[in-house]
Parts: sequence; C-alpha cells; structure tokens
Amino acid sequence: MTAKRIARLVALAAATLVSATAMAQDAKPVSEAEKNYQAGGSPLAEVPMYQSTNPKAPKMTQAEFDRARQIYFERCAGCHGVLRKGATGKPLTPDVTLPKGTDYLKVFIAYGSPAGMPNWQTSGEFDEATVDLMARYIQQDPPTPPEWSLADAKNTWKVIVPPDQRPKKKMNKYNLDNIFSTTLRDTGEVALIDGDTKQIINIVKTGYAVHISRMSASGRYLFVIGRDAKINMIDLWMEKPDNVAEIRVGLEARSVDTSKFKGYEDKLAIAGAYWPPQYTIMDGNTLEPLKIVSTRGMVVGTQEYHPEPRVASIVASHYKPEFLVNVKETGKTMMVDYSNLNALKTTEIGSAPFLHDGGWDASKRYFMVAANNSNKIAAIDAKDGKLAGLTEVGKIPHPGRGANFTHPKYGPVWATGHLGDETISLIGTDPQKNKQYAFKEVAKLKGPGGGALFIKTHPKSKHLWSDAPLNPDPKVSQAVVVFDINNLDKGYVTLPIAEWAGLPDDGGAKRVTQPEYNKAGDEVWFAVWSAKDKQSALVVVDDKTLKLKSVIKDPRLITPTGHFNVYNTQHDVY
Repeated sequence: MTAKRIARLVALAAATLVSATAMAQDAKPVSEAEKNYQAGGSPLAEVPMYQSTNPKAPKMTQAEFDRARQIYFERCAGCHGVLRKGATGKPLTPDVTLPKGTDYLKVFIAYGSPAGMPNWQTSGEFDEATVDLMARYIQQDPPTPPEWSLADAKNTWKVIVPPDQRPKKKMNKYNLDNIFSTTLRDTGEVALIDGDTKQIINIVKTGYAVHISRMSASGRYLFVIGRDAKINMIDLWMEKPDNVAEIRVGLEARSVDTSKFKGYEDKLAIAGAYWPPQYTIMDGNTLEPLKIVSTRGMVVGTQEYHPEPRVASIVASHYKPEFLVNVKETGKTMMVDYSNLNALKTTEIGSAPFLHDGGWDASKRYFMVAANNSNKIAAIDAKDGKLAGLTEVGKIPHPGRGANFTHPKYGPVWATGHLGDETISLIGTDPQKNKQYAFKEVAKLKGPGGGALFIKTHPKSKHLWSDAPLNPDPKVSQAVVVFDINNLDKGYVTLPIAEWAGLPDDGGAKRVTQPEYNKAGDEVWFAVWSAKDKQSALVVVDDKTLKLKSVIKDPRLITPTGHFNVYNTQHDVY
C-alpha cells in the first residue's frame, strides 16, 4: 500500500470517527454491556429471501452476498432492523450508504463509534476481509424475508395429543406449583425441574433459544416460545409432562401469553412476532391459529411510518378480556379486546418508542413496560385503558418483569435495572394512597455496573436481587448483588454465584443470570450460563441466610438462561 493511500485512509478514519456520532442513535458513549446486548443474533440468518440487484452498488458474488447476509442477521439486525431501515440503530439502506462509499463504511465498521456502533475489526470480531464484505453488502438493496400468513402458520401447526386424549386429572405426583421451566438456549429445549427435589423431570424439545415461559390461567399448561417463533404447549398433568401442541407464528419472535380474564381462562393464546411484524391469536387448547394482525404503522411522536415494528412483549389483562401487545419501534401498547375475534377492537396507547419488556405492579392494574432506548418506563392502566405515567429512568432499562415491594417511605414501588448504567430505579405505583410518588422515580440505587438483565424479589422476602450477566468484567458478570429492602441505603452484598457452582476452570463465561424464587419465597435460583461446549449449572441460594443451598449439575443443562417458577409465573409474583 502506498504512503499516499495510507495517508488517505488515516484521514478518512479520522473524519469517519468524528462523523460517526451523527450516524448513531445517541451522542453519548455506549457501554460494552449495551453493545453486547444490541448485537444479538436473529434466526433469519438462514431464511431464504428475495434479493434484488442494485446496479450502483459494488459487485458481490452470490456466495459473498449470502455470507454477508448471514453475518448481518447474526450481528446487526437487532440494531438496524430486518429491512435495514433502522430500529435502535440508524438506517443502513442504499440511499444512506451508497453516498458514503465503501472506504468510508469500512472504517466505520472497523472502528465503530462512541455512540453505539461496535468496533468490529479492532475488537477482533471481524478481519479486514469481513469488514470489506460488510461494507459492500450494506450498499446493496436489502433482501426481503417472506411474510407469514394464516396458511403458513397452519402448515406448521401440530396437535400431538388432542384435548380429548389428554389426562382428565393430574397423572403424576409432582408439586406442579414448584416446577421450574429452564431455557436451554442453544439446544432448542427446556428443562422441567422439580423445585422440591432439584431433579430434572424432563427435557422437552422446543424452538431455538426459548425467550420466555408462560403459564395458562389454570396452571395446567406451560407455553414457551423460541426466537425462531416456534411455540410449544406442554401439559403438566401428564405422567411425564411433555408437548401436546406446537406451531410457528413467524420467522422470529419473543412473546406469548394466554387469556386470563374471568370466563376466558385458557380459551385463547397469543404470540407476537419480530418478523413479520404481527401477532397471532390461537385456540388456547390446541394452538390452532385463528387471527393474524399486523403491527405496521406510525411511530408515536413523529407520526412517521415504520415498516417493521416488532412485538416485544404481551401480557393478559386481569380487568378486561384484553391482551396488552407492546410494539417496540412505534412505541404503542395495543389493548386488544379478544371477546369477539370477528369484530376485533383495539385501543392504541402511545408512550415512547422501543417498548420492550416489563411486568405488572403489585395490584396487577398497571403494566410497567420499559421503552428501553428512550430511557423511560411507561405505566399502562389496564382498568381505565390509558397511559397512567411515563417515567424517565437510567440508560436502557431492562427489568425482565421487574420487582415489586413496599418501600418504608414511598409505599408500593416497582424496580428496574439497566443495561447501560449501574443504577436501579424505584418507581412509585400507588396513585390511591401515595399519589405524590405515583409513577415517579422516587429513588435510585447504585448497583455493581451496567449489563443487568433481571431484578427480582418476593412478597415473603426482605431482599432485592439483581444480576449483570452482560457486564464486561467477569467479577461482575459471574456474581449477583442483593439489597436489604428495609435498609437500602447501606448498599448491596455481592454473592459469588459462579464460584459456588464449582464448575471446572475451562474458560467458560459462567455468566450468572435471572434470579427466580421458588413458590415459598425462601429460595432464589440462578443460571450459571457458559458456552454450548462448556459446563453450566443452576445455583440455589437460601434467601434468608444468603448462603449456598444447592447446585444442580447435569450434562443436559446446556446453556441454561431464563428459568420460570410455575406458580410465580402463573400468578405474576415478582
């Protein structure tokens, strides 16, 4: 390479790094924890797509294009969107990328930006050839994934055990209320674990990377949904609980729930998709798809059209025959009245873009949902069907379902941790008796650092737990912190969960994630999550003494991540 060429690239790099902030969503520096979270993969990497040829774009062979497309969906789609029109990251469509040119884009991809773009080459993730490949790829017209119709869904629908052939009563001796459903992320399975004996009941085949487990209103059926949009319905009354129905509701998804309102218990199920952007309502006993509704529409505030607003979370109202469907990019909660599917009524409640996960307050009237890249928590009033409050919190709130407890000063509060900073926000949730604190951030605790995914407590506990599995410091990601709810000012105690697991020193990440209580509220379970080829474990801690109680090891526990107690999930206890 000539000196003149090197000088030109150095100058280009300097200019790119200065202008990178303008291309990013937010001018503030982004933590490593947030980058790790945003760069998650997508199941769409292997899906055949329509490809058009842009004559203005740099040349690519079919093999190069296919490889680049796979990398994009594995590393980039979570931020920039399936259609590259922008999500939490900026658009990367040809009208934006072609004027920049290949050299500019290579430097941007290689070095990243302080505003959120990972430094793919200097971090060692990409080599120079891959950077060049991706710089050319994002100048091509985006390939389009296929849509997913009712016929497509029906083609994947299987009733493994028809309702009339299922048990008429519970056929096993398990304490169903204390079963845990544990995601085995990279094997496409969930482990059903007896919370009393700590023994595995069954390993159930599911979709890939199960995101959540949800219970039917009756507590009989467990519903899990994979990131590949496959739903499995598991009957806990069987002698050995296992699948009785399955379906795919799209190509990528995160959320599932069932009807909870009196008179509609277990009658319907609903799932929301990342792609296509839509939700599907199904028969609650068989998963037969009944109705599909698109979520494409206008963004709150700007009123600009968004082509792929993803369904991030869904919960069932206890006050009305409604599902609360939270749509990520448009910032809307859709209150879907399921009492008449032939005359579906929907109330749209706008709050802030990038709605993600959340949970009910202690009264189960207000759904507290994180608008994560807006740094806000929206409180949706399920009784009155309106936005009760919109609270500014820390950077990238990620509560899981959050944590409810009564604060000595502020009364009932709901808590969330954050991906982007070390804080834990407490928000008042009692507008009846504590109106002055309702839906305001009343306190901010200091945790060990960013990268928190889940926070948890229990009505019978005096402790508040938080993880930080995406923190770049292993000392933080391999431990958890616990606060005394009655003495929050004294700070947290750190527990070395990964060390307690006693796993071999094999180089595994051993990230500790998702505190989950047993039904009694006297045990807290944690997943010690390592790579697929490394040993993982579950660690059980005594909630009163904060001492190690049990370690669950089994060769079948591969990449355990989320785990859900049946009773607490059924009754929204967190």
